[in-house]
Amino acid sequence: MDVTFQSGEPLTHAVDALVVPVTRTGDGPEVGGLAAEAAAKLGGELKTLIADARFTAKIGSTLRVPTLGNLPARHLILTGIGYPARLDADRVRRAWAAAALAARQSGAKTVASALPPAAGALDGPASLLAAAEGIRLATYRFTKYYGAARKDDPVPAAVDRWTFVSDGVEANVAAAALDQAAAIAAGVSLARDLVNEPASVINPVSMADIAREVAKDAGLEITVLGPEELGKLGAGAMLAVGKGSATPPQLIHLTYRPSGANTGKDDRVIGLIGKAITFDTGGYSIKTHEGMLEMKVDMSGGAAVLGAMAALAAVGCPYVVHGVICAAENMISDKAFRPGDILTASNGVTIEVHSTDAEGRLVLADGLVYTARQGATELIDLATLTGAAVVALGNGTTALFASDDDLAAALLDAASEAGESTWRMPLTKGMEEQIRGHIGDLKNTGGRPGGAITAALFLQHFREGLPWAHLDIAGTASASKARGYIPKGATGTGVRTLLTYLSGS
Repeated sequence: MDVTFQSGEPLTHAVDALVVPVTRTGDGPEVGGLAAEAAAKLGGELKTLIADARFTAKIGSTLRVPTLGNLPARHLILTGIGYPARLDADRVRRAWAAAALAARQSGAKTVASALPPAAGALDGPASLLAAAEGIRLATYRFTKYYGAARKDDPVPAAVDRWTFVSDGVEANVAAAALDQAAAIAAGVSLARDLVNEPASVINPVSMADIAREVAKDAGLEITVLGPEELGKLGAGAMLAVGKGSATPPQLIHLTYRPSGANTGKDDRVIGLIGKAITFDTGGYSIKTHEGMLEMKVDMSGGAAVLGAMAALAAVGCPYVVHGVICAAENMISDKAFRPGDILTASNGVTIEVHSTDAEGRLVLADGLVYTARQGATELIDLATLTGAAVVALGNGTTALFASDDDLAAALLDAASEAGESTWRMPLTKGMEEQIRGHIGDLKNTGGRPGGAITAALFLQHFREGLPWAHLDIAGTASASKARGYIPKGATGTGVRTLLTYLSGS
């Protein structure tokens, strides 16, 4: 979709559909501003149509109205933006996502769109950025494997051209906002694509190859460590997880270095670490059939790190960032690790394996130590780590654990701005006993009670004394049905939270 900006009056554009925001007041919609101008052009019938259709003007509500030649646009798409005082970036994102889906469903090829009114800290450029993100995120589709059998289930037509129209934003500022929105959405789409692909396509080696392409396009440095290099580092935990597979584990290390005015802000060096188990059988602690069906999703943390790294320059990140992706397949063979094995991580901590299905924390253990030793001043990891996080918070909220209150607060603020529901969970010290080893330092699982907490407590042993945060995205990495700008399947969660946190704004 070609997304552009023009100065001018939205009602003058001859397009298939014109998007007009409608606010809510009291118990119903308020037809004011541009909507009132459109109503006058339509002979006063718009208010009647709104009432008959029971259009509420709540966020996510839309109404398509034919103009019958009274306006250059063939249709109006009214998109509800709720109460103006409550308008923020994510409400704009959701409102324009709904409008984009309505436009696509109607078959519109060309769309013009007004911008929402300024509200609070949400000025014209910020509104434009959020709206452009919303339309791009909402119209994402993964159709690579659609074949002849889908002929009776056609994909909705794509919108070819979307033009935002306003007199309230300078053209160069608008262009920058649209470029940034495109880069952010591309990062999310990259993560979604990787997770949606079958595990027969995405494995540790192919993921490393894709990362090399991303690094080339985004101007990132890249190093890939295979079994031999991991062995030299003493990364026994990650090697154990991957040794049952015919495809060797890969530690993928991407580095972003800002240039120009952004160089070296605050001397901070951020480490991002992503779990990328490209398929998880559970190993000898084998999963059930149902539990294994979606285990291609177990690399979502690594996909999010790669998606974020690809867009760092576009959001003006002023910090050096190390993105480390711990990629392995957890398979069963005569070489696979077993319950009862003792592993030694790269910091010398020994680990009793009580479940080979608690493998994500093992690859992250070596990934955290490795990243800390690259000079990072703080660490953030993302992983589809525990079903216990889903039990605690449901399928729509990420669990956040952190050793540092300031880091936790900053990530929660970033997640809120990005519209990615996140809740801080406790690192309950008294539960350390559940992961204390008998013949080794630690057990890799603390049992069912507080499983998300004990997993985080395990990871804390590998942060090398640095401020650290852990995002358990087990409940948010994929969706069973589409909702707003979140599609069915892979969501790309985490990418926008990281980019908001790292934007330096």
